[in-house]
Amino acid sequence: MIRRGIRRSRRPSDILIPSVLTEVDSVPSLLIKGGRLLSPEDALDGELDLLADGGKVQAIAPRIRASADQVIEAGGQFISPGFIDTHVHLREPGGEISETLETGLLAAVAGGFTSVCPMPNTRPVNDNPALTRHLIERARSLGLARVFPIAAVTLGSEGKSLADFKALVAAGAIGFSDDGKPVRTASLMKEALERTKELDVSIIDHCEVPELSAGGVINEGKFSARLGLKGIPNIAEDRCVERDLEMAEVTGGHLHVAHLTTAGAVALVRDAKRRGVHTTCEVTPHHFTLTDAAVAQYGANAKMNPPLRSADDLEAVLAAIQDGTVDVIVTDHAPHAPELKAKPMAQAPFGVTGLETSFALAMKQLVHSKRISLAQLILLFSSNPARLIHQPLGRIKVGGTADLTLFDPDLEWTYLAKEGFSKSRNSPFDGWEFRGAVTSTIVAGRIVYKRK
Repeated sequence: MIRRGIRRSRRPSDILIPSVLTEVDSVPSLLIKGGRLLSPEDALDGELDLLADGGKVQAIAPRIRASADQVIEAGGQFISPGFIDTHVHLREPGGEISETLETGLLAAVAGGFTSVCPMPNTRPVNDNPALTRHLIERARSLGLARVFPIAAVTLGSEGKSLADFKALVAAGAIGFSDDGKPVRTASLMKEALERTKELDVSIIDHCEVPELSAGGVINEGKFSARLGLKGIPNIAEDRCVERDLEMAEVTGGHLHVAHLTTAGAVALVRDAKRRGVHTTCEVTPHHFTLTDAAVAQYGANAKMNPPLRSADDLEAVLAAIQDGTVDVIVTDHAPHAPELKAKPMAQAPFGVTGLETSFALAMKQLVHSKRISLAQLILLFSSNPARLIHQPLGRIKVGGTADLTLFDPDLEWTYLAKEGFSKSRNSPFDGWEFRGAVTSTIVAGRIVYKRK
């Protein structure tokens, strides 16, 4: 088996994490006893034991009498398909001052994520098959979460020439984005959607009109005026979403709209779906938890792009989650070293960390508030993302991959950024108290994270 010595983290002593791979052999067997299995895609909800061996689920039954190399007593906990985050920034290569693949994946498994999809805005940009393969192989050697890279739409993300989509998909890319920038022109978007339609992958667009958002720091509104900061107007997002949806309708290609934030953009996506346009969309916990008022309290740790919007926009995002317009919840985990976020507000980089707080925020804002059911939340965190990236994950079934997330929906805890696994600390949720926590993360039948 792949033997990993369990090393005690320098963080709180109740958290144990596995060290990197040291020896390859066979996968240990695992028996999870006494928990409540919840896999909405499989109509599975009940107190059941689960036996995994060889990285696959071997048995699901009310009581399994079998020996196993590893046993988890899961009384009081839920067992769900492993969480999948289809929008993260892991900074490697080129941004290791803020995050490395290892620290980012440690944060991922601590947050319950068994798979993540890193965006291509690294240095160099992931616009070539060699870098795509390197990221996958490097992640495999770490033995934490799976990595499914998203490659750049255009070479260098410069908005001029399309990357070689076919070669990148062959190397393991599961989608394309110039994230941090929109696809520059309607003609490029049209061509990109036509090419990716043939490959059955999506174009993931960061929607803003640069001419309308240039120089903007936070949401355009009363708080930007009060703070004397240039604002980013809603229309910058709305007009780009409108353009992209039109191109998706014309081509039949799959458009995935990244991090929706405005009421107008939500309405456009909802209407496009009703018309049968091949489009999906995502939202982040920070955009359905905080408004632009938070900037006054949290400073640069509440600066992200797209920015925190108004209370009306936040309610529109929540309504879109409730009515099924939203397909997936993502973290848009965007770590930045403290010295970068310490710059004046106008110069500080956009972005907040999110891998270790995403589930707890979703529980707080969506489940405990009774906006959606726990089963709906699991679809947004696992089954829907798996479908989006065309991977045989997001389910619990005999013969299926044993990627699992265990959580206690009522466990009370406090998030302290300084004790997190990410290399960076730029979170507005530092010190927040939560109810609901991940207790174990399992990838291919291996316990890669355990909270004691």
